[in-house]
Amino acid sequence: MEQCDTPLPLLPRRLTRFVVSGAELRAQGVTPARAAQQCRAGGPWQVLLPGVYLLRSGPATGDERLRAALLYAGRPVVPAQRTQTVRHGEAMVTGLAALSLHGFSGAPSLTSLDVIDVLVPRTRRLRSTGYVRVVRGHVLPEAEEVTGVPVAPVARALADAVGRLTDDPQRVRLLLTEAVRGGHCEPAAVVRELNDARLLNLPHVVAAVDALLAECRSLSEGRLYELVRGHHLSEPLWNVDLRLPGGPHLGGVDAYWPDQAVAVELDTRVPRHDEDALGSEYARKRDVLEGLGITVVHITPRKLRESPEQQAVVVRTALMAAADREPAAYVVVLPR
Repeated sequence: MEQCDTPLPLLPRRLTRFVVSGAELRAQGVTPARAAQQCRAGGPWQVLLPGVYLLRSGPATGDERLRAALLYAGRPVVPAQRTQTVRHGEAMVTGLAALSLHGFSGAPSLTSLDVIDVLVPRTRRLRSTGYVRVVRGHVLPEAEEVTGVPVAPVARALADAVGRLTDDPQRVRLLLTEAVRGGHCEPAAVVRELNDARLLNLPHVVAAVDALLAECRSLSEGRLYELVRGHHLSEPLWNVDLRLPGGPHLGGVDAYWPDQAVAVELDTRVPRHDEDALGSEYARKRDVLEGLGITVVHITPRKLRESPEQQAVVVRTALMAAADREPAAYVVVLPR
């Protein structure tokens, strides 16, 4: 049996990180027996996870726990100041830990998290252990690099977090709202991931999504007001229903210029179960209005937020082009 009386330095040569794998130690000539000796009670090292070591005593930091989790999942990590190539199909941090890395104020700090979720391909033979919870995916998204760590995109991280927060509806609502309000991702991406995870049948998730969409529409309406007034467009009629005289209801629009027969509609559709029906309704309304000579400008919340100047040009062009078109059919305009 190998004698282990010779003390080891805290960091073997060429290792500048405190969190290392057993394979890295062996590559430096540290045998499993010597590593085990260093990790005895009162020793200078400790085992964080199976096959992953912390080469110092004392509690691990949040960053060290995070990097140990990825090493356990078989993914090497690099210092934050170095560029890491994020490759498709490899393990990545997800859930609340990922949201914390993305900068969510509503997510716990890495140090306070009892569990770190790691997303891996469904075919990986890896078990949850210690503070690492393995989350399996049929198709993994492209990871994003945050401080040198591969992290699931916000929408996927949200879905993985929400799936575990069955007893905390307030936090679910807080996280979903922050995702959109903070500009981390679009509502459609969030709802799509929740739908794929089969979470839209949970009442507290449905309630949170409804609140999210209501806030998104309110924010978009405010930006549309700012676009019209900030770019000195003529004042439209806001939030109105259009109807043929004595005839059927044609649909509601967010802004309407009756003299130019131009309507603006905020496209806030999301991919729920009734997506096809909703999309057909949007298309039907647009075809009917344009058949009556009314120009319909669709603007998404993302375009309104990211390129308001460009959207103002589109609306202004539609208004100016009205003089060259045949007069539109007369419609009745009613408050919505």
